[in-house]
Amino acid sequence: MTNLTFKQLRYFEALARHGHFGRAADACAISQPALSMQIKALEEELGAELFERDRRRVRLTGFGEEIAQRSKDILLGLDELEGYARASRSGLVGKLRIGVIPTVAPYLLPSLIGDLTRLHGGLDLHVRETLTPKLVEELNDGRLDLAIVALPVSEPSLDEIALFTEGFVLVRPRADAGKPVPDREALREMRLLLLEEGHCFREQALSFCNAKPRTMPPRDLLDASSLSTLVQMVDAGLGVTLIPDMAVAVETRSASVSVARFGEPEPSRTIGMVWRKTSPLAKQLLGISDMVRRSAGALRQAGDASAAAPAREPAEGSPRPE
Repeated sequence: MTNLTFKQLRYFEALARHGHFGRAADACAISQPALSMQIKALEEELGAELFERDRRRVRLTGFGEEIAQRSKDILLGLDELEGYARASRSGLVGKLRIGVIPTVAPYLLPSLIGDLTRLHGGLDLHVRETLTPKLVEELNDGRLDLAIVALPVSEPSLDEIALFTEGFVLVRPRADAGKPVPDREALREMRLLLLEEGHCFREQALSFCNAKPRTMPPRDLLDASSLSTLVQMVDAGLGVTLIPDMAVAVETRSASVSVARFGEPEPSRTIGMVWRKTSPLAKQLLGISDMVRRSAGALRQAGDASAAAPAREPAEGSPRPE
């Protein structure tokens, strides 16, 4: 077996993951015929079919399942070998694959990517935005080098480091700006707009209210796929929502809403970085964690100073200006 290549294994892994030649070819940045040819060559080299094919999708055969696990280990080892090579050089160079959760990515990435590319000109950045379970899966599979997520993740195979803590604010219609800020019990009785199932921020907001979807009043829980949509729903008068500090300046600048802080205990989350414990890039990733902290700090300062951000209201019981 002298003609088997790492490239064929990467194509095989992509097809096994996507279950579709077209999507796998797009993920590998090659044409579908080229992918099909490489898979056929791999099957001929191994002497057995790896996939069952029909018009809608492809499925791994029993033999293909066995090869999938072994090829995953091989590719992970290759990635770590490349990582050791990168770690031996001065500075960060080559491909760096970063995963970020959706409630952080739009706000933190612009400044972070700018800092990384300015300080490390030889860096080839690849960014993936998706939910935490998918990021953890892709880290463990060797498809990501690091992920920026809400902690804790508590995955035995991963190291995690806390970067910063940020509070959640209440967003409600502009007409409600003069009203007292509700406590968590009162908030539970309001029409609360949240992100759809799967987002950790949804669970954090529900935890603050000490509520679960099935315990909320009928039709008082509406879901959205982004913080931007939530704020626009508030603007339209559909209810109230919570968003993290880093999103305030961006998401409220074009909406007729008011922003208020809760009294103590203020709801909050801790954002951190995670990576594989076996990663040879651990030292470089610690350096990146410092850059993330600085980017987040600059972002918070910009949000506080932004003329576009609405004035915050004092929590209930706090003195109001005359």
